Amino acid sequence: MLATVSADHSDDHDHPHEEHDEHGGHDHGHSHPSGLVGRLIGIVRPHSHDAGDKVDAAMETSAQGMRALWISLAVLIATAGLQAIVVAFSGSVALLGDTLHNAADALTAVPLAVAFIAGRRPPNRRYTYGYGRAEDLAGVIIVLIMLLSSIAAATEAVQRLIHPHEVTDLVAVAVAAVIGFTGNEVVARYRIVVGRRIGSAALVADGLHARTDGFTSLAVLLGVGGVALGWNWADPVIGLVITIAILAVLRQAAREIYRRLMDAVDPELVNQAELTLRAVPGVLDVGEVRLRWIGHRLRAECEIAVDSSASAVAAHQVTVAAEHELLHAMPKLSAALVHADPHQASADHHAMLAPHRRQV
Repeated sequence: MLATVSADHSDDHDHPHEEHDEHGGHDHGHSHPSGLVGRLIGIVRPHSHDAGDKVDAAMETSAQGMRALWISLAVLIATAGLQAIVVAFSGSVALLGDTLHNAADALTAVPLAVAFIAGRRPPNRRYTYGYGRAEDLAGVIIVLIMLLSSIAAATEAVQRLIHPHEVTDLVAVAVAAVIGFTGNEVVARYRIVVGRRIGSAALVADGLHARTDGFTSLAVLLGVGGVALGWNWADPVIGLVITIAILAVLRQAAREIYRRLMDAVDPELVNQAELTLRAVPGVLDVGEVRLRWIGHRLRAECEIAVDSSASAVAAHQVTVAAEHELLHAMPKLSAALVHADPHQASADHHAMLAPHRRQV
């Protein structure tokens, strides 16, 4: 059986598809990181696929994540602080719930920061794939924080329904609600954009959490309007509505984190990998294609068929070419392991392994 596995080349090929045409001028066809940072790196350091580039890519994406965390943390702390002052003299339970959510959202920066720092550590003999999975664990913690904050808000709202309390300084509460919406929406947009750029499901989940807090801040305005009309129950009822909204987004965030933990990927990524492999010269057929997220980077395991009369060297060159095309075609892909088999329709080159493979 002719079977070859490509060398595990990787690089920061985290670039949009529209930039692929720029690679034609390179002697080796590899891409450089995009933007001003990429240009500066290209000037001071040659482009290669060595281990140093893997570390640089991990540190660059982690640095973007850390920057997003600290900036959003500062905004949310300021927002929650202003709202807490208003809560202290107004007694609004709806605003209290919104403030709790903002504070909880700020706290989620802690596990994410730890995850990004841990993700910079290189692989070793125990953690052979590195520490990228720390981001998924951070996502679990974020989901739990969201759940606890919603429970706290719901508990306070129910107690206020049982024991009514007058809400004062309605104008201040309304202003605090607008501040809460603005701060959260700014943070949400920033986290989601950065999270999708670097492929971090945890950071995107955190951004969705912030966006929900922004909408709940607007809901506080409804409570203010109700209280102004003499409906004192409006404030705690809005607090309960806020809790329901948080639970809806909690479900969405938990689903994303669950999919990452279960190695789920967008089926379109698999289709893209198959199409890319079929277009490689020398690839006669494509077998199984597997993708998985490790933190905010993708890894691939692929099977291809090559000419049965090809030498081991020639088959290896095809696998290297296949991996190279995958790295350029797929965003966030850090490495691909490509296995080549001789193309013979009537032969089963893996018959020896059949008894050892788990039946699904």
